[in-house]
Amino acid sequence: MPDLRKDPVTGRWVIISTDRQKRPNDFRLEKSATTGRERCPFCPGHEAMTPPEILSYRQNGSAPNTSGWDLRVVPNKYPALQVEGTIDREGDGIFDRMNGIGAHEVIIETPDHHKTMATMSEPEIERVLWAYRERVADLKQDRRFRYILIFKNHLAPAGATLEHPHSQLIALPIVPDFVREEIEGSRRHYRDKERCVFCDIIRQEVSAGRRVIHENADIVALSPYAPRFPFETWLLPRSHGARFEDASRQQYESLARMLKTVLMRFDRTLESPAYNMIIHSSPFSEETTDFYHWHVELIPKLTRTAGFEWGTGFYINPTSPEEAAQVLRNARV
Repeated sequence: MPDLRKDPVTGRWVIISTDRQKRPNDFRLEKSATTGRERCPFCPGHEAMTPPEILSYRQNGSAPNTSGWDLRVVPNKYPALQVEGTIDREGDGIFDRMNGIGAHEVIIETPDHHKTMATMSEPEIERVLWAYRERVADLKQDRRFRYILIFKNHLAPAGATLEHPHSQLIALPIVPDFVREEIEGSRRHYRDKERCVFCDIIRQEVSAGRRVIHENADIVALSPYAPRFPFETWLLPRSHGARFEDASRQQYESLARMLKTVLMRFDRTLESPAYNMIIHSSPFSEETTDFYHWHVELIPKLTRTAGFEWGTGFYINPTSPEEAAQVLRNARV
């Protein structure tokens, strides 16, 4: 079983998951994740190569775990955390540990091996968003879980071990430190000003326009004021809401359009880069409705995190957000 261990100095939790050593391409950094359709476990006809599906969207009434699907969700074959069991938090001398209880699922976004989210249609992207929502709504009923992270690693430099379009979901028994920092920062801003910090960002950035990349009725895409990475992009809902899974159908439609637009601009200006997509949503184990604001972050993999960043927590970004926004704004899509 995986192990969650707490660093006694920083309080940071680490997952020790030795089963992950069985994954193809582990410890082969940035090697090609290319697999032909004949060997791809996510392609139609290869359903037996994955664990049995948890969810699927099918148009023709085909049986589960067979061809004829538009989207499938399956347990990760090499999970970072394990669903079965109890948390059993305990002390180990000065150290703290708990069982690595959680859920780790793969959302196979399309049966088409060669599509990307940038080339998928808006309804196809929206279908992916609804699958995220459906799985979060189900998993949050498990009282062992306190946070669910949804993320996408596109291409090998971003951490993908398979090229077939997919994203992942991990349910955790703790709230991660990065999430906690963002929650606490939002809480402080609300305590001092009685306003959501993300709502304030949207108002100021839309008014100024310098860092806005694109906007529609429900979503604003912008380069954040202090980006860690070149061309880092945030997609912010105009309407305040703490949880992604509580968004409206109209917001999902608008988010699908915005994701396609921004990713097409990435492809045009940055030569189809690898990227990470992360959905930031409130922990469902606590009440953050007044001050937190769900959003999506897109991070193209254009630079490496090196010794200075790891040693200090500072990031060196060679591209200003104003320049990045202008380049993406001017891209023809």
